[in-house]
Amino acid sequence: MEHILLVEDDKAIVMGLTYSLEQEGYQVTVREDCPSALKVLEEKTFDLCLLDLTLPGGSGYDLCRRVKELGDTPVIFLTAMDDEVNVVMGLDMGADDYITKPFRVRELISRIRSVLRRARRGGENSHQLTIGSLLVNTQEARVWRQGEEVFLTALEYRLLLTFLNHPGQVLTRSQLLEGIWDVAGDFVNDNTLTVYIKRLREKLEDNPQTPRIIKTVRGVGYKLERGAKA
Repeated sequence: MEHILLVEDDKAIVMGLTYSLEQEGYQVTVREDCPSALKVLEEKTFDLCLLDLTLPGGSGYDLCRRVKELGDTPVIFLTAMDDEVNVVMGLDMGADDYITKPFRVRELISRIRSVLRRARRGGENSHQLTIGSLLVNTQEARVWRQGEEVFLTALEYRLLLTFLNHPGQVLTRSQLLEGIWDVAGDFVNDNTLTVYIKRLREKLEDNPQTPRIIKTVRGVGYKLERGAKA
């Protein structure tokens, strides 16, 4: 049974998340402030940490820093701050993912599963995902194409990560919107999704007019080709 540390001071969120995670078969340890979380990190080993950014006695950044000093336990941030600076700062510190409140529990559980799958692969490459000539370092939130770094916005990066977490799988527009909705909230709708797909293709594809990485599946959605070449 995988053991998750949940550090959150909102009792309603704690109750709902603990119940949902336990129903999914996870063991959950809860702490509500930074000092007690730091203490339990010294005493126990966890498979994943869910860390609120704003906590009594410190911050999720403090906890993430200590988690990464102790090993390579995956970290997902729970945050009410959806601006790009805070997102990138957390990823730069080694966080594996983040989700913005209010979030959908099923989406968080999906992300937990994805992060744990990557962690189970082990080794220093567990944060490196490749597809064709693309290299994505999820620990640093950086992307390279044919050896040159590609600069993506937070929403473009989230969209790419959603595809990378489901290689070869056809994703409906609704599924993609669920994967990125927390970055821009109500500003992301079905029409703007088309715009972001177009922007992502322009940055990643050799010929965006005939995409070979992010393919359109007419009448259904999109998919990331497993063996794509940019």
